[in-house]
Amino acid sequence: MKMRMSMGWLLAALLCTAPPAQAATGQPNIVLVLMDNLGYGEPGVYGGGITRGAATPRIDALAQQGTRLTNFNVEAQCTPSRAALMTGRYAVRTGNGSVPLDTPLYGLTQWEVTIAEALSAKGYATAAYGKWHLGHTEGRFPTDQGFDEWYGIPNSSDESYWSGNPLVDGKAVHPYARPEYLMEGRKGADPKQVKVYDLEQRALIDGELTRRGIDFMRRQSQAGKPFFLYLPLTQPHYPTLPGPEFKGKTGNGDFADVLAQTDAYVGRLIDAVDQIGQRDNTIFIFTSDNGPEMFLPNIGSSGPWRGTYFTGLEGSLRVPFILRWPGKVPAGTVSNEIVHEMDVFPTLARWTGAEVPKDRVIDGVDQGDFLLGKAQKSGREGFVVYVGNEIYGIKWRNWKMMSKEVGTGYGEPVRSYGVPLFYNLLTDPKEEHAADPRVLENFWVRFPAVQVLTEHMKSLKQEPPVRPGTPDPYRPAQ
Repeated sequence: MKMRMSMGWLLAALLCTAPPAQAATGQPNIVLVLMDNLGYGEPGVYGGGITRGAATPRIDALAQQGTRLTNFNVEAQCTPSRAALMTGRYAVRTGNGSVPLDTPLYGLTQWEVTIAEALSAKGYATAAYGKWHLGHTEGRFPTDQGFDEWYGIPNSSDESYWSGNPLVDGKAVHPYARPEYLMEGRKGADPKQVKVYDLEQRALIDGELTRRGIDFMRRQSQAGKPFFLYLPLTQPHYPTLPGPEFKGKTGNGDFADVLAQTDAYVGRLIDAVDQIGQRDNTIFIFTSDNGPEMFLPNIGSSGPWRGTYFTGLEGSLRVPFILRWPGKVPAGTVSNEIVHEMDVFPTLARWTGAEVPKDRVIDGVDQGDFLLGKAQKSGREGFVVYVGNEIYGIKWRNWKMMSKEVGTGYGEPVRSYGVPLFYNLLTDPKEEHAADPRVLENFWVRFPAVQVLTEHMKSLKQEPPVRPGTPDPYRPAQ
């Protein structure tokens, strides 16, 4: 532990003595921190923090330095959420509407264009450190999708359990029933296995990802090159195990220790941006891929909403989103306007001068003016709610119109309704009172809500989705 503390002080000293950063190129740097199953109700600024066993002063301070969204929406599962974030498209379009439960060949085809590819084409250095979950076979790794560097895991942290099981050897059961590895790669070369991702490495990984992210920013700043750091950290996805530096720190158990750890790592990243002289020229985003963890013993918190990931409830869809860009994004602002993670691609593209593909449907909308405080309203009023590859309903303004519903993400049957349920999220945030008489007074909501669905279905006919398990090379039929 003392050695780790000494290394931390050494890193801080090196950053403080680094040479002055280059003058702003006009292209802002981007740091995108994506947590794994961090629910809406975990950070203090979203009602969590000390009520969850650990204060989050650095994340809370970040919110005061920028804009905090209370209605930022994502897909209901890990893989769909990451596909939508990277491409600006509904995950079903790319063949990634569900986590890969039924096919070992999954992820983004090389025909898809990611935000990393768009930024790379504009001269950005790009790196992904962390959980990918968009493919684990040849041609489907981050370095095949626009990233110059990658270190992390191709799939998910639950696979860290597998390394001690003699049946999971890739031979006795199935070639893909095998231990997961930490991997490392660079663009133009096949990534290599570094070490088995076991429970020991599971506890250590986020600290290593943070260290590598800081090193990447420092290197690119010294080289005078704009950078895109995509940091998909792995916590608090189960198994929720803190690193040795934070084990027992809060006295409130592993989950609270991991929350304190996450806050500290975010703080180190922010400090690094500031210390290399890139504070004003860096867009810093903190968010999560989907709603809270649902498995014992570390159940997550969805705050005022109901549900975990793998449901279409607000707790599944709404996650923290904080954006800092000093001098550009107004500090200390909070908005409940609807924004979706698909909007991140076109928004960052506009701010950086990157190109959004014009040869395919892009579902994201440019939220640049809204986030910069130049417009009071979001550019989006609603979206289609998917759980896996199935449509559960529509969200429009403060309303949900749901034809399918499931209360928990695991072990509960899906309920289908001939007449959709309507929820006013302002008066019924937990979606518990569809029979409220006030809902009957507002059946007019079906017209704009159904319009959102109609336009979406029309676009799926114009551009048929990629089928799950589609191999490369892929080209659309029309």
